[in-house]
Amino acid sequence: MNSTEACIALNMLPTIGPVRLRKLLQVFGSPENVLAAKRDQLRSIEGIGPEVAQQIAAWESLVDLPAELQRIREFGVEVITTESEYYPKSLSEIHAPPIVLYVWGELCERDHHAIGIIGSRRTTHYGSESAKKLAYQLAYAGLTVISGLARGIDTAAHQGALASKGRTIAVIGSGLAKLYPPENAGLAEKIRNGNGAIVSEFSMEIEPDRQTFPMRNRIISGWSQGILVVEAGLNSGALITASQAIEQGRSVYAVPGHINAPSAMGSNRLIQQGAKLVMDASDILDDLQILLPETKIVPTLAGRPLPELSESERSVYDAIDSSETRIDTIATKCNLPTAAVSSTLLRLELKRLVKQLPGNYFVKLA
Repeated sequence: MNSTEACIALNMLPTIGPVRLRKLLQVFGSPENVLAAKRDQLRSIEGIGPEVAQQIAAWESLVDLPAELQRIREFGVEVITTESEYYPKSLSEIHAPPIVLYVWGELCERDHHAIGIIGSRRTTHYGSESAKKLAYQLAYAGLTVISGLARGIDTAAHQGALASKGRTIAVIGSGLAKLYPPENAGLAEKIRNGNGAIVSEFSMEIEPDRQTFPMRNRIISGWSQGILVVEAGLNSGALITASQAIEQGRSVYAVPGHINAPSAMGSNRLIQQGAKLVMDASDILDDLQILLPETKIVPTLAGRPLPELSESERSVYDAIDSSETRIDTIATKCNLPTAAVSSTLLRLELKRLVKQLPGNYFVKLA
């Protein structure tokens, strides 16, 4: 048995959580040694009572580890612990980081730079479109969008990130073999196939319940540099996640909604309480740009440093004069359709290279 397999077994025991495991590791040094410890040794540790000691000592009769490992292999899942280079650093620093993360898909280094987008399951058209737009912009700018694969805002956030060809992570409140909600199985497949991963701390066949979702929410907030609440009623679970984010020292952002809309009462209240009001991705990027991955730098024709640009981005950027330039003038210089120039200018805005002024004028920032 290796360390990861021992962590999987410990994670499957109902009374062993991250805090208790941390105490056990301080004494026994490794997960394998914890499972091999005698009952009396275990009982002598503060916070480990007779029931917990008995469960650990008899773990082989309570946990079918070979069957779980077989399910993991058949499903094509990777299980990582806090020792893995891809275990999110920010998540490992919260009070109770998950013992293991089941990963269906692929994590990469840029996933350490993430923003959580959450909100109500029962959302309005305005809420869904806002979540898609902001997720698109943030993912395109290089942040990984994290949400919970739930109906409503979560679904819209994942869809927006995918549309930008960016990264997105879905953290679910069940085992991977019990994906919830089932109607999002197709969305989960899209995320898994090259754009991110479906992640859970629960063993493969755990069903979702009232306890698993709050546990899932602490992962979303703990993984993220900040949490964006797009639309949430006064009793929305998104507000619990926002509270967890505050406790974990994360930034909290909220999209304003109609003052008479019940679906926006909670998110509007967050703004009253000090959450940063967000109307555009730049409101978040201004706060978090110091946390973004370094961008490869190449020189411009004038010798000034610029982020690496595509051919169309360079063409549009160079078409902007030293003073304010209208979009139709830019399109004429580039010999490109106005719609293509407009989308390219949005990408340049997200890269902090240009700024839009009233009247469809644009000016360079770099």
